[in-house]
Amino acid sequence: MKHDHAGLIRSLGEAYTAAWCSQDPDRVAAFYEEDGSLTVNEDPPAIGRAAIANVARGFMTGFPDMKVFLDRLVLENDGVIYHWTLTGTNNGPGGTGRKVHISGYEVWQLGAQGLIARSQGHFDSVEYRRQLGTID
Repeated sequence: MKHDHAGLIRSLGEAYTAAWCSQDPDRVAAFYEEDGSLTVNEDPPAIGRAAIANVARGFMTGFPDMKVFLDRLVLENDGVIYHWTLTGTNNGPGGTGRKVHISGYEVWQLGAQGLIARSQGHFDSVEYRRQLGTID
């Protein structure tokens, strides 16, 4: 049974990664429960699919060539840790034109429907801004 669960989690991680690469923010939001939440670093949580789609849209607009890579998935007692790497060029409106290569992770709590109920995302925001050229 545990092996089947790991396979489902792997499939979820791969499909979620593909959604982030799709330039379709609603595809990302569809992986969340209706009232799910996504928190990025210290930002207030985006609650509900429309708000989550807006977070995804921000990255997708800023990085039209954005690619997200699934580095690894770690199953924990009550959740999953999704490790990722994002690459892209900040060529969106008002962008700096700089390339970004940043890794981070999301801590997922899954809901009853097998979708993400809560995700806490973490990456080095200082390093991210340095790569963007918005800080030295």
